[in-house]
Amino acid sequence: MPTQESLSLDTIDVIGPGHYQKHGYPHREWTYLRKHRPVFRCEYPGTHPFWAITKYADIVEISRQPRLFLNGPRQQIFVYESGMKPGKAKPFRHLLDMDPPDHGEYRAIVSRNFTPRAVRSFQSKVEEITRGVIDELIGSRQCDFVNDVSAKIPLVVIAEMLGVPHEDREKLFRWTNEAIGGLDPEFQDGSAAHDTYERGRIGLFSYFEEMAAKRIKSPIDDLTGIVAKATIGGAPMPKFEMMSYFYLLVVAGNETTRNATTGGMLAFIENPGEWRKLRENPALIKPAVEEILRWTSPVIQFARTAAEDAEIHGQKIKRGESFCLFYPSANRDEDVFAEPFRFDISRDPNPHLAFGVGEHFCLGAHLARLELEVIFSQLISRIENVELAGPVERLRSSFIGGIKHMPITFDINSRAA
Repeated sequence: MPTQESLSLDTIDVIGPGHYQKHGYPHREWTYLRKHRPVFRCEYPGTHPFWAITKYADIVEISRQPRLFLNGPRQQIFVYESGMKPGKAKPFRHLLDMDPPDHGEYRAIVSRNFTPRAVRSFQSKVEEITRGVIDELIGSRQCDFVNDVSAKIPLVVIAEMLGVPHEDREKLFRWTNEAIGGLDPEFQDGSAAHDTYERGRIGLFSYFEEMAAKRIKSPIDDLTGIVAKATIGGAPMPKFEMMSYFYLLVVAGNETTRNATTGGMLAFIENPGEWRKLRENPALIKPAVEEILRWTSPVIQFARTAAEDAEIHGQKIKRGESFCLFYPSANRDEDVFAEPFRFDISRDPNPHLAFGVGEHFCLGAHLARLELEVIFSQLISRIENVELAGPVERLRSSFIGGIKHMPITFDINSRAA
């Protein structure tokens, strides 16, 4: 249980990107808020005021009322720091900021490709990709787990599903880093934060505009082809919405699984008894994946806006005011999880909210679970004596809980391949 000395409602910080980069998730602050002010009005430099929602039950209540608590116009609580320019035009229009009835119509376009049955048909490909990535470690005893393992696998998987050629995958990796990590100096390459975000967005938009045009001329039944020929209300999908759709598929299909994989490995390194438990009993892989998801909660927050006056946890909320739903806080809620700060791969039940809840439940949840099952099944059979080899470097973001670099040492069992 994190200690809470010296915390004050006047100075508490749960949204500053710099805080996340330096300290990781603010579990100490969230624990304090769950106990003292579960619906807390937060005024922070660089963003409009919002209500911080930290309790599991409150997040579920809000998420299951999409007509009362809107997904738009504020998709996330974004903090503008030096180099950022708040713009009037929305850079995207995709599933994450759509409300009924548009959300359902757009979601249905690719939903059949992410059902459990459809995803399981892709299992052998995921296993092949994962084996290939781990094979590249043979002969080494040290690597950057992010660059060499966790970033590669989900990127290759979503690229395969989209039909992106092998030679273009490094571009997707760079663009997604820029689109998610625009506030992080490592990805700015000397540019301002706003320009970094735009470079990633425009890169992805331009690439898939050209790719979609090719699919329309020469149809292929991959995700790019499916989205390119999709219709909305009987007419072709508008171009801006189509490019936003591709953007979401690439970024969501890459970033979240990457960070769950990295955070999961870090959790095992910090809890070696759980690593041994899984190696000795591989049948625990499914509950282990659920605990990894609860523990890491890669998506930190999404926003909702009250369509009319409402009340949450006894707090009056005015029409037009925004909430910030903190999913990692819900996944440590003492009222839901026994010993919430213990990493336990045999935890049961485990009703975590890592994929959200309600109609915006993550479209790619089944794919993410499959990838994590395959990745950790192969890691426990092939990687031994894993330890940190240097400091963990975190992303400067209060939206995605990212780890940029995680050097590890290990022994690899090449015969297990």
